[in-house]
Amino acid sequence: MGLLSNRVERSEIKPGDHIYTYRAVFTYSHHGIFVGGSKVVHFRPERNLNSGTGTSSNSDLYDSRFSLPSSCSTFPDCGFTQPNSGVVLSCLDCFLGKGSLYCFEYGVTPSVFLSRVRGGTCTTATSDPPEIVIHRAMYLLQNGFGNYDVFRNNCEDFTLYCKTGLLIADKQGVGGSGQASSVIGAPLAAILSSPLNLLMPNPVGVATVTAGMYCMSRYATDMGVRTDVIKVAVEDLAVNLGWPGPDKEVADNEASNQLIAI
Repeated sequence: MGLLSNRVERSEIKPGDHIYTYRAVFTYSHHGIFVGGSKVVHFRPERNLNSGTGTSSNSDLYDSRFSLPSSCSTFPDCGFTQPNSGVVLSCLDCFLGKGSLYCFEYGVTPSVFLSRVRGGTCTTATSDPPEIVIHRAMYLLQNGFGNYDVFRNNCEDFTLYCKTGLLIADKQGVGGSGQASSVIGAPLAAILSSPLNLLMPNPVGVATVTAGMYCMSRYATDMGVRTDVIKVAVEDLAVNLGWPGPDKEVADNEASNQLIAI
């Protein structure tokens, strides 16, 4: 992958990959787990799964412009989701819409991470094996991933968990999403560097310091370096974190594999 772009061709992605595409003229990105068979498991606000009905919330800021079609000629089960869950199975075509395909990078060095000015493209954390990643994604498709929150529990947080099994222990803080950290980090860096305007008459110097603070704030919230992350088995999510989910047991592995194989 290039230094500035993670764009890939469809033939390059493999089952278990964390993929994403940009929406609304590169305003934000939508993330999912490619599970094979041209199918993607991803997480989005519940209100957009019900013909646009429901009350608005901060979750609308991310994915309100992406709606699943009522029918899909490519994949009959496109749009499959459990009741009251934002985890969705869709075909790759519907996931991408008119956007290009990008692949999220894992295990990058700190220097590479800091070189990516835009968040939500890579992490220093390492990925688990593909079979474990797919198991988590399919389990969450059946059981849900809690309530969508644009800053604490969004589509990127979902895919990061599927890839690593890591969750932020304190759910009151910022989640692991790189693009959410970027949204928060830019204004924070500007505020922290504003007193330097009085000490540094050179605007280039102020801009350099502000950019440095922004990069460091992003790095400090990366899943690979945070100290407030915990490894949680997917079967223990509801118990450990109190997320609501269906009262029934997860479908057996054969049923989940059928969804991938269709």
